[in-house]
Amino acid sequence: MTGESANTHAPLPERLGIVGTGTIARGLAAVVARHGPVILCARSRGSARHARGCLDSDAVEVTCEHRRLAEVTFMVEAIVEDQDAKAALFGELSAVLAPGAVLASTTSSLSVNALAAVSGRADRFAALHVFNPVTKMALIELAFPAAASAETRARTLALCAALGKTAIEVPDTPGFVVNRLLFPFLFEAVELLERTGMDAAAVDTCMKLGAGHPLGPLALLDLVGLDVAQAIGRTIGIAVPARIDALVAEGALGRKSGRGFHPYAL
Repeated sequence: MTGESANTHAPLPERLGIVGTGTIARGLAAVVARHGPVILCARSRGSARHARGCLDSDAVEVTCEHRRLAEVTFMVEAIVEDQDAKAALFGELSAVLAPGAVLASTTSSLSVNALAAVSGRADRFAALHVFNPVTKMALIELAFPAAASAETRARTLALCAALGKTAIEVPDTPGFVVNRLLFPFLFEAVELLERTGMDAAAVDTCMKLGAGHPLGPLALLDLVGLDVAQAIGRTIGIAVPARIDALVAEGALGRKSGRGFHPYAL
């Protein structure tokens, strides 16, 4: 057994499945694997190969077959932040998931009530907004649709506690709490960069040393992913800086692509 597969934590109250192979999906799988087995369902064979290469854990089963999710009791969707894409996936999962399974989304900005309405199980639906890097960040923002049952709420809170996270229930409003307050600040850093011609590293150093931030705003945008930041900005209704739109158009998405406001080794 290697890495995260050495399970020294208490077992979870749920059998977890995750759909997605991006940074958030893999990070959540790594956290769950500390406690026991988890199924990570990829959308393509290429994505599955990449996920296997990134995850150092025998407790994570990476598969492309949705039918493997029939055995899970708690399903987490962690795909692209797009209402139509999530709705299409929910339709695929409806034929597979057990009737009593809870379906959660890692959405950071979409309407939870709207997602629940297309999920086919609004009474067993939740938003489970984890933060990157999932293995280190303690907070989970929880948002429930109006139709969520008391059992769903209790099970979701119990799962968060078992994962060692601090769960805060937040209102179903675009961006919840953190992104609603954070992204206007991050985008203002980009606008400042454009207005002044400052170096990105200089702006980040100012905020790290002057405000005690562990990561500067431009580096944080790179960590989030500029395409994700663009989508969040549009969803919560704030103007996305032209510099971010231009970088996304170039394929410079931040750390995951090797270049954003800063360069990165892949």
